[in-house]
Amino acid sequence: MGKIVTRTLAGAGALVLAVTLTGTASNAGSHSKVTTPTLTGWASLPAGTFVPGSEPSGALATGDLHGFTAPFADQPVQGFSGIVDNHDGTFDVLSDNGYGNQANSADFLLRIQKLAPAFATNTVDVVGGLNLTDPNRHVPWKLVRDDRVLTGADFDVESIVKAKDGTFWIGDEFGPYLLHFDRAGRLLTAPIALDGVVAPETAARTGVPATTTSSKGFEGLAYSPSGRYVYGLLEGTVNGDTPGQLRLNEFDTRKQAYTGKRYAYRLESASNAIGDAIAVDDNRFLVIERDGGQGATAKFKRLYLADKRDRDHDGLLDKTLLVDLMNIANPRKLGGFGTTFTFPFQTIEDVVILDDTHLAVLNDNNFPFSSGRTEGQADNNEWITIELPRRLHADRDLLR
Repeated sequence: MGKIVTRTLAGAGALVLAVTLTGTASNAGSHSKVTTPTLTGWASLPAGTFVPGSEPSGALATGDLHGFTAPFADQPVQGFSGIVDNHDGTFDVLSDNGYGNQANSADFLLRIQKLAPAFATNTVDVVGGLNLTDPNRHVPWKLVRDDRVLTGADFDVESIVKAKDGTFWIGDEFGPYLLHFDRAGRLLTAPIALDGVVAPETAARTGVPATTTSSKGFEGLAYSPSGRYVYGLLEGTVNGDTPGQLRLNEFDTRKQAYTGKRYAYRLESASNAIGDAIAVDDNRFLVIERDGGQGATAKFKRLYLADKRDRDHDGLLDKTLLVDLMNIANPRKLGGFGTTFTFPFQTIEDVVILDDTHLAVLNDNNFPFSSGRTEGQADNNEWITIELPRRLHADRDLLR
């Protein structure tokens, strides 16, 4: 399977999109009919899916490529690390920085992919996308490319929300920075740093000492129902904080500044990481928490509800287990799997609310390196929908 290369044409998804609109598990306003989190849809985008007619990529990708040969003739459609529901059967999905680190990702173009899952056929269609750029020279330091197209050596983009005006807020890990793009993918302001938090990539450029480890910036980004605030959840602990405790920072989109309000999310194990964080309402968030295992070594992949009201007054977000992604009921044996479905991927970095009882979750396949589903084969990008036994009571503004 790893050697099959799919080139998906933007605009080729009209038929698939029509299927998606009828095939997606979306039952807004209905009562859930399950007693445990249950798989209602499974679709897969092959690992070898590339943007046709783009640019070569992966010249510095080394290691076990699981049957693929680098460099690749085009840009891969891979590494999903954030998702936005367009409410028309399509989703804007963020590809992250490329091939794992700053040094080997200068030829990976940062991109928002426009995708349409078709659960009736277990497939995902690529119907468009846009590259992220800085034509107005808001980034004050030198970029890799003189044409100001952003690459995986410039930023490590890991989280995304879409504002009510159609612009995108994106969380980066090299700063960590908040990045604000217009709906065409053009950067609108200079990267916005988080006071007191410096990643090694920024430390190397500025000489300011790092206060966190590499690739531990804004892994989660949540948008408040009013659109006033963006909440950025760091993936790693800041130096001096309790190990396994992560900062959730409130940013005012009107004032274009952090408010100074900060909350703390406690990992179940200091060796775990978060994969995404999105808003449910003004106080609650959905958070993916995971271990670093894949395949047989994957043990802990969970979705939590986290509440910033801190009702037990311990100084931490209150956590409630919502879904164990390693133990999802699958009575219809969707995807050809058994009656218990597992999501055994190293990195699971996308969750989106479809309606009050249904979620979608996607993995980041770290193309072509991760091999969690079938040992020795590059992981596809899998897309699942889950029905919950109880309503989320999510804010309606976040569901439209």
